[in-house]
Amino acid sequence: MWKWLHPYAKPEVSYRLCGKLLPWFAVLAGLSLVVGMVWGLAFAPADYQQGDSFRIIYIHVPAAIWSMGAYMSMAIAAFIGRVWQLKMADWAVGAIAPVGAVFTFIALVTGAIWGKPMWGAWWVWDARLTSELILLFLYIGVMALYNAFDDARTASQAAGILAMVGVINLPIIHFSVEWWNTLHQGATITKFARPSIDPGMLWPLLVCLLGFACFFVALTLMGLRNQILLRESHRPWVRALVEGN
Repeated sequence: MWKWLHPYAKPEVSYRLCGKLLPWFAVLAGLSLVVGMVWGLAFAPADYQQGDSFRIIYIHVPAAIWSMGAYMSMAIAAFIGRVWQLKMADWAVGAIAPVGAVFTFIALVTGAIWGKPMWGAWWVWDARLTSELILLFLYIGVMALYNAFDDARTASQAAGILAMVGVINLPIIHFSVEWWNTLHQGATITKFARPSIDPGMLWPLLVCLLGFACFFVALTLMGLRNQILLRESHRPWVRALVEGN
C-alpha cells in the first residue's frame, strides 16, 4: 500500500496530478448533469401519485447519496492519514469536508421542499432526516476541528478522528427506512435486483448520479490543490509556480 501511495506523498506530484484530472472530471460532470437534468425534468414520465413534483428526485437523491459517499471518502482519507502518516491524505480530509457538507445541505433542503406537499410538513423528526442532519453536523465538526488549531498536525489528527468515528452514522442513514417505520420512503434505486422505479425515471437518475459523482471529484481536486498551495506556500516549487504565472 505504502509503495503505491509513496509517489503521491510529494505535494508537487499530487498538485500536478490533480491539475491533469480536474478538466476531465469537470467536463464529464457538466455533460452528465446537463443530459441527466434535461432528460429527467423534461422527458421522464410523471409519477402516477406525485405528478411532476417527483422530479426533484434528480437533485435530491444524487445529493443525498453522494453526501454519504463523500463522508466515506473523507473517513478513508483520514484512516490513511493516521495509519501511514500521509499528510496528503490529511489535506484531502480538509478538501472533501466542505464539498460533502454542501451536498448534505442540498439533500436536506430539497428533501424539505419535496416533503412539504407530500407529508404536509417541511420537517419531521424522521429517522432518515434526523440521521442526515447529524451527518451535516459531523461535516461541520470536521471542518471546525480542521481549522481550530494553530498546529496543522494536531488539527488534522482531531478532524480525522471525528471523521472516522462518524462513519457509524452512514449505515444508520442507509438502513433507517428498514430499521424503523418512518415517513421517508424505502430504497428504490439501491435495489438493483428489482428497483422499484420505472426505467424511464431510473436512467436519467443514474446519469445525474454520475454527474454528481464527477462534480464531487472535480470540487475535491480543486480543494486539494488549494490545500497544497496553502500548506506548501513556503516551498521553492510553489514560488516558482507563482512566478511562472
